Amino acid sequence: MATHEESLQIHTDGGTIAGTLITPATKLPGVLFVHGWGGSQQQYLARAREVAGLGCVCMTFDLTGHAGTAAQYETVSRMRNLADVLAAYDVLVRHPEVDRNAIAVVGSSYGGYLAAVLCELRPVRWLALRAPALYMDSGWESPKRQLHHDQDLVAYRRKVVAPDTNRALRACTNFKGDVLVVESQHDNIVPHAAVLSYVDACCEAWSITYRILKGADHGLSTEDHQRAYGKLLVGWLREMVTEARTGPAVAPPRPSASSTVKATSTPSPEFTVARQKPPPPRADAGLAPDEDDNETAVAAGDADDENDPQVIAASAPSTRK
Repeated sequence: MATHEESLQIHTDGGTIAGTLITPATKLPGVLFVHGWGGSQQQYLARAREVAGLGCVCMTFDLTGHAGTAAQYETVSRMRNLADVLAAYDVLVRHPEVDRNAIAVVGSSYGGYLAAVLCELRPVRWLALRAPALYMDSGWESPKRQLHHDQDLVAYRRKVVAPDTNRALRACTNFKGDVLVVESQHDNIVPHAAVLSYVDACCEAWSITYRILKGADHGLSTEDHQRAYGKLLVGWLREMVTEARTGPAVAPPRPSASSTVKATSTPSPEFTVARQKPPPPRADAGLAPDEDDNETAVAAGDADDENDPQVIAASAPSTRK
């Protein structure tokens, strides 16, 4: 753990003697949680409290168009929501106990997309993406809800997208911190190919930990899947924070072309790669032709993102290798 030393004089009956006061570094890592479309900060409070127990300062917030500003749900744009994320980030790093060089951003679905874009605009050390959504760059200032009428997102997410054609992926290509990517095995909204687009884009990341939650859907609608994700996230953050405080036992190698993992089949349900890239997607990866993106169902009371009950995640050691 980093320490701070202060030389001082100690007054005694016979005069003064020299002393040194050694204290733990007062600055703590900051963790920003970005919820998905149709969600709210309420889903992340319990998980944020657990992460705070690791010795982090955590922040959750409601994107414009949600919770108290739900009246703007039909009109809010990605540009406005990115401004929300930037404002929340700036509040977090201004906290007197936060180490602005040790910031983690955790985003799910639409929140993962916004978190990726944030990385090109603010310093981020750790990036955790769960089922990160993909959107075309066009219509940046249009209402987010309008995108599903203007863009064929079902087809777009069925293929691996080139990083130079997408703002969020371009941001990932320049990210040099540690990355956690979590995919749901049965995700009909953000399919395998879309997730692999993000993983492939993180070519300069210091480390990549990539997992697939067996049997999980997009919204992690069962408590078991909520707990499994929480276990992965908290374990990974624990390892990142611990390493930042104590330093790695051995300096790890940087990624290279020779470290790329090749495979011809679907990755195993729980697959971890550290400082390597995961296998390429199957040729048929993605949504089936008759499957639809459920974002249009939000107005009817369903959620396309993580509108599932918050479950306090159980902490566990990271499985990063």
